[in-house]
Amino acid sequence: MTAIREIIDVDRTPADVYAYITDPSHLPEWQLSAVSAESLDEGPIHTGSRVRVTRRIGSRQMPMTIRFDQLDPPYSWDLHGIDGPVRARTHGRIEPLDDGRRSRVTIDIDFEGYGLGKVLIPLVVRPQVRKELPRDEKLLKDRLEGTTD
Repeated sequence: MTAIREIIDVDRTPADVYAYITDPSHLPEWQLSAVSAESLDEGPIHTGSRVRVTRRIGSRQMPMTIRFDQLDPPYSWDLHGIDGPVRARTHGRIEPLDDGRRSRVTIDIDFEGYGLGKVLIPLVVRPQVRKELPRDEKLLKDRLEGTTD
């Protein structure tokens, strides 16, 4: 299967967008399923940093751990899930627009399933993410442009 991709333009610089997106404390502000996120490592996010994210999946809250595989500020990041039956692989890219005054944000998400996760991905996870990711990017845009409290 191919990754799920969403693209949105934001009226903020790539540096502003990158700083917001890669700060785990902001995750619940712009991802609808994220209940909480906390860094598991000391200091600023770096390659190898781990973050514990609790997501609402249906009526349940599921903790999962992600690890940043690559960071190229302010242009891209890669991360993947390292535990649980469903593990997301996410690639994000930020392209400067209008001489760097605005940004185009592209997020690609794919999944690996383990055990029951192999069944859940096509039946539950992909449909939920296809529905949620456009709303997440809209919320990201609203937060960064200051149009949401």
